[in-house]
Amino acid sequence: MDRFRRHPQNPIITVDDLPFPAIGVYNPGVAEVKGEIVLLLRVEGVDGRSRLHVARSRDGIGSWRIDETPLLAPEDPESPYEELGCEDPRITYVEEIDEYVIAYVVVSSPGPGIALARTKDFRRASPIKMVLSPPNKNAALFPRRINGEWVMLHRPSSNGVAHIWIVRSKDLVYWGHPQLVLAERGGTWWDGARVGAGAVPIETPEGWLLIYHGVKMVAGTPNYRLGLALLDLDDPTRVIARCRHPAFSPNAPYERVGNGMNIVFTCGALLRGDEVWMYYGAADTCIGLATAKLNDLLEFARET
Repeated sequence: MDRFRRHPQNPIITVDDLPFPAIGVYNPGVAEVKGEIVLLLRVEGVDGRSRLHVARSRDGIGSWRIDETPLLAPEDPESPYEELGCEDPRITYVEEIDEYVIAYVVVSSPGPGIALARTKDFRRASPIKMVLSPPNKNAALFPRRINGEWVMLHRPSSNGVAHIWIVRSKDLVYWGHPQLVLAERGGTWWDGARVGAGAVPIETPEGWLLIYHGVKMVAGTPNYRLGLALLDLDDPTRVIARCRHPAFSPNAPYERVGNGMNIVFTCGALLRGDEVWMYYGAADTCIGLATAKLNDLLEFARET
């Protein structure tokens, strides 16, 4: 049973809402900026490459104003490792530097890697460029230093194995000290084939709440579901709790059939009062919104 409730206006953004032609729009990062909800959309263009476009809304549900010019795009001649696309952004507001840091996937012929960029207003971004080499995906920066260092989740992969790891940095540029955080469960589990960080971890008194995706292969097709874990506030490599069952599964028609099949995939969630607003990609085609009470999610993570 899903712990998140789908918004009745889902899907809230489709390709028909874009001011230009595209194949799909999905997997947005999210931030709240000056009273508006800002989404950083992954837009798959007609050439098959992805670019990151900004969308703004007063209520975070409708009346989206979508920038035609991308904030980050593979056309940047100074970024050869982005030549095949910019994908799956996670946005972290970092109070210490009063900027938003975007962790996103850059794709080139050597494979997918992790890049960072900084912005104050989502009108222009200053890329830090690639910080983790291929093959790597699903990076999410914690919003504050932990024990004096920046901390970031990421998902390297090798020989079909894909777990969630942590790396640390003094300056947001050079990263090291890797440690394993959350492993795929293997076997027939819903998160048995691979796992990856979803939204930026949410700080709560009980720990960092992590919404993560898990994959199970069904008849040769990857099925993406979302689960929950609680990480220790002072040592996020220590897992306090991890759900046994998924918290959100592809059950709606627009989540089951599209450019992909059976996919719910989040890159961004906001804590608004006592509710978590989770924006997610559905079937690699469109964007949905689902909400849940924070206490319900914490209880679900602990109980299961």
